Amino acid sequence: MGNKIRMFFAIVFMVSAISCTTPRNKYIKIEGYAQGGVYVVTLNLDGVDVRPEEIRDSVEAILQKIDFTLSGYNRNSLLSSFNHGDTIVPNGLFVDMYARAYDVYNETHGIVDAASAPLFDMWGFGFKSGDMPSDEDVRKVLAHSGMKRLCADIETGTPLAGADILLEGDVPPQLNYNAIAQGYSCDLVAEYLYSIGVKDMMVNIGEIFCDGFNPSGQPWTVGIDRPVDGNNEPGAQIQGIFRAPAGPHGIVTSGNYRKFYVRDGKKYAHTIDPRTGYPVSHGLLSATIVAPDAITADAYATYCMVVGLEEAKAFLASRGDMEGCLIYDDDGEFRTWCSEGFVLEDM
Repeated sequence: MGNKIRMFFAIVFMVSAISCTTPRNKYIKIEGYAQGGVYVVTLNLDGVDVRPEEIRDSVEAILQKIDFTLSGYNRNSLLSSFNHGDTIVPNGLFVDMYARAYDVYNETHGIVDAASAPLFDMWGFGFKSGDMPSDEDVRKVLAHSGMKRLCADIETGTPLAGADILLEGDVPPQLNYNAIAQGYSCDLVAEYLYSIGVKDMMVNIGEIFCDGFNPSGQPWTVGIDRPVDGNNEPGAQIQGIFRAPAGPHGIVTSGNYRKFYVRDGKKYAHTIDPRTGYPVSHGLLSATIVAPDAITADAYATYCMVVGLEEAKAFLASRGDMEGCLIYDDDGEFRTWCSEGFVLEDM
């Protein structure tokens, strides 16, 4: 888990709404900075009785609330306060994310575990600095981590401290939603856009949610990055293009080529297996998942990166509601495996 380190910094917005002169000339684009990177929301205003400035402000408000509630990098967020041992009064967003994380934990049989934050921190891939723990350190932290120690339900508006949700042990939990938070953010923005009547949209906040058609009246297209170590600029090196089918879809790529370090000739990537407490070591370099929503795609992209190539292939073959593309190393060569419904086009 933890294969996408999402920088949830305090949000600094530099937003503009720009009309597109295309055959479908009611498209606008909202751009800004959130969660450690640039976000872009493209939508069709046809049939929408809301001014672009109001839409922009509403998108800003959603992302600001996410930062205030769920950012582990914002020291003043509810999540940071909870992780520091403070008693908080959770809002609806905090409660909803906790419930979704618990569901993901159960659905993935513990492979995507939001309560493994101390493991990410220990290896240097979380909210705190860390580097090369000993085996004993891993055993100790692993014994006091995981959703298995926590109750499933919390309530909005009821004061909450970590000890309140412990089912076993006496070490308060720490949470890290990096594996699902950007997908969740995309879904919340899309939910708002649907509520005002938008039918054609692409929400890109590091992960993607799309529906309908692009300004040219064609399916939305997404570039799949080539998983070269150090390829830190999305779109700089593209492995291929995916055209989204009709209907709503979350599209998320996870990989081990942006966040890692090397010690004594060995690569330690930021995909941590919460079952063992160690970074994974296998040939799967990236996993792109297409699912009905972005949080699901986010969760299962992480899942695939934890379990590796063969289990990921078997998983995707068993799921009629998802498609996927797996890029892996085969004796120094990039190889690609795609599920039946995932067509990867050359550039």
